[in-house]
Amino acid sequence: MPSERRLLLISNSTLHGSGYLDHAEAPIRDFLGAMPGVLFVPYALFDRNAYAARARERFAKMGYALESLHEVSDPRRAAMNAPALFIGGGNTFRLLKALQDFSLLETIRRRVAEGGPYIGSSAGSIVACPTIRTTNDMPIVEPDSLEALGLVPFQINAHYLDPDPASTHMGETREERLRQFHEENAAPVVGLREGTMLLIEGSTVLLQGSADARVFRRGQAAVELRPGARLDDLLVPAA
Repeated sequence: MPSERRLLLISNSTLHGSGYLDHAEAPIRDFLGAMPGVLFVPYALFDRNAYAARARERFAKMGYALESLHEVSDPRRAAMNAPALFIGGGNTFRLLKALQDFSLLETIRRRVAEGGPYIGSSAGSIVACPTIRTTNDMPIVEPDSLEALGLVPFQINAHYLDPDPASTHMGETREERLRQFHEENAAPVVGLREGTMLLIEGSTVLLQGSADARVFRRGQAAVELRPGARLDDLLVPAA
């Protein structure tokens, strides 16, 4: 991916105690700047009309027009010409399958490679990764493959949860599941707790938000990073 890439990858769209995208409004405004609007990809939820209406209202409050991809006659042309892309959260398997069905993966890759700004939230952030293997979602539909956009060479686990020492639940913790991922895969994983996001500008990666993130690398101890930390080394593909 050339140095022109610009991405804002948000862990979650709604933070406890606030409304839709409230916690991300300032970063989104800073990221979009004077852009006239965004093209919204609503494929992660079943009711695309309702999802688009919600997103349109929220972006209007920030001063941006929003067009939804499901409302256009030529999705690939719209994606290629979009001033900015916003892919919302929901079910990651459903989202990836729709991107495959509409032949949008390569189009979005090209748009981002040309410098088109990309905002993802939850599932929309996960599909920016090489695969969706680190999603928390159920495979309610079956994509052709788990290969995603590959806009970055690392993986994201959105809504990352720490173990609850008072819990009696005997299933794997999120950390254990990510360790299992590294038994089979080499790509680093960023556990983005709710309220966190990654700002990627060319060859730089900056952790933003109101919580720490946890970075997992194969064969290494997990590392805690605070907002403001640089994670540029994540853009170097894992061996």
